[in-house]
Amino acid sequence: MERFLELLEARKNPWSRERGLITVSNHISVLDDPLMWGVLPLKNDFEPSNLRWGLGAHDICFANKALSTFFSVGQVLPTHRGFHSPLGGLFQPTMTQAIRLLSSAPYTPKIPGETAEAPSLANVRFDVPDPFSTGSLTYSTTGQDLFVAPSAYWLNRHSWVHIFPEGGVHQHATRSMRYFKWGIARLILEAEPMPDVVPMFIDGTCDMMPEDRTWPRFVPRAGKHVRVAFGEAVDTEKVFGDLRTRWQGLVAKSRKAAAAKQEKGDGSAQGKEVMLIGDLPDDLKYSKEAEEIRIEVAQRVRNEVLKSMVSSYIEASVMMINQ
Repeated sequence: MERFLELLEARKNPWSRERGLITVSNHISVLDDPLMWGVLPLKNDFEPSNLRWGLGAHDICFANKALSTFFSVGQVLPTHRGFHSPLGGLFQPTMTQAIRLLSSAPYTPKIPGETAEAPSLANVRFDVPDPFSTGSLTYSTTGQDLFVAPSAYWLNRHSWVHIFPEGGVHQHATRSMRYFKWGIARLILEAEPMPDVVPMFIDGTCDMMPEDRTWPRFVPRAGKHVRVAFGEAVDTEKVFGDLRTRWQGLVAKSRKAAAAKQEKGDGSAQGKEVMLIGDLPDDLKYSKEAEEIRIEVAQRVRNEVLKSMVSSYIEASVMMINQ
């Protein structure tokens, strides 16, 4: 944990950051997110520019206006889960926000007269189909809701994003993890420059809030031991460098093909030579090679979290022996 605190301290000044930060962990309880950051010093809570951005279930965290306000202030991004909503998936607007939060700025063309310092929701048009392509300070996840786009602000450049790649709570007697979804792959492949990655492992919250708990279900069970393990920062170039290179090759190929289409006069809105961070044409979304790269990235991230899990159990065993 000391090294992680040192990393956060080095990132304290948003203007001097050189890259984003991704923390990634298993997900065994609805208490994971509030409890795992409770181990950090209290002073960190008063530095919002150096706090994590999280991805929260739209059907739970944003079910009504009060919850939506609460979680938005808590730097949670509204995320549709595929098994709850047809709006879920790899390419939903929230993923674009997460990628841009991790990246350098700006990400969108500027509109004359519009500034990132003074957003106003009063004059927002609700019929804009693609707020990302217009430089808007807001975005929608359904076409009807409206959220401030955090990536529009320079203060949020190279932010810290935490993700639970299992996509939902997964409680297993052996603490085994579900396969990792591909959203984590998009963050690592598309953010510019490649973010730092710190794997984590949490244990014990599943005993506080077991999925099969009886009444009162909303009350955490007391007297349980919770452990949060921070792994070493991943050597991202060594672990993901080859996959990033393959991905960048696909991007270059896609741009070349789009430029060729435009020269022939059959280009479309997706055929622009300039590709905005977080926006992908269909070939980069659905091609077989793109999917293969995402699968491999997700697998390698899962392996890093497994290393953190093993290390935490070894450390706990050594402490018990020494006692």
